[in-house]
Amino acid sequence: MELELRHLRVLCAIADAGSVGRAATQLGYSQPAVSTQLRRIERHLGEPLFERGTSGVRPTRYGAEVVAQARDVLARADAIGHRPAAARARRTLRVAATNSPMLSGTVSRVRTRLPELSLAVTSVYASSRIVELLEEGAVDAAIAADYPGMELSHSGAVRHRGIVTEPTFVALPSRHRLRQCAQVQLADLAEDAWFVTPDDGAGWPGVFYDACAAAGFTPVTVHEFLGDQTQLQSMIADGLGVSLVQPTLRPIPHVVVKPLVGSPLWCRYVLAWRPDTVTDEVVEALSHSATAAYRDLVAQAPHLRAWASRTWSVGA
Repeated sequence: MELELRHLRVLCAIADAGSVGRAATQLGYSQPAVSTQLRRIERHLGEPLFERGTSGVRPTRYGAEVVAQARDVLARADAIGHRPAAARARRTLRVAATNSPMLSGTVSRVRTRLPELSLAVTSVYASSRIVELLEEGAVDAAIAADYPGMELSHSGAVRHRGIVTEPTFVALPSRHRLRQCAQVQLADLAEDAWFVTPDDGAGWPGVFYDACAAAGFTPVTVHEFLGDQTQLQSMIADGLGVSLVQPTLRPIPHVVVKPLVGSPLWCRYVLAWRPDTVTDEVVEALSHSATAAYRDLVAQAPHLRAWASRTWSVGA
């Protein structure tokens, strides 16, 4: 067989939806038809492209590379016949973003890739509020977060695709009793004081308390914290508590970042946009830039890089 654009769209839809069934619905096909297409594509390429799990599918390391190439080909195909960038009027793209370290790298890359596009970026903590802003037309695009089994919900006026699904790590004081462990059991932190960020409207901190309950405990002491990450790390360094953190966090002196045994908590970052105000070209630029920015963060986080080399590949 020869790969056609329709095959590439199937791969991207599965990666974005995290499920063959949801991808089939979005594409307007039956699930068996999409499953058959995927098997044919995998046979043609000679390797599995997705890993199957209880909560859906996600790209293998090779699959993530193929999906990235597919997105690039589709973007180029969709751009055929469009006017060159120099002929388009400069306009402003209104972007909302949750607390994500990939934001800076994403903005920088988009500005390089689409110099005629001006970005107006607003920081919004709660992903639920980000969805509201998109639905209201107050912003054009956004980087938001959700959790497995609690995927982002919105109307047909908004679309979204996954950027990356990452494990949640824990930050400890460097003199913590578990500082020498390669990975930390969540249950071993039952007696520690916790810093926990507020409700984000997408499932946090409920997923944290659910994970604690599954590990057999309820946190004894919880301090709600919403503020600068450096300030949070300073309190952890002083031994005032521990906190779940993004795995790309770059620890300050006297703080160590550790993976959790079994990776009981995951968070997905998604790109969401209004198709009536954002062109396919801009969507692809945002998606490609966010993924590249995240890969840079992984490269700068030795604790994540070491863990990822054994168990994980960056993919939506």
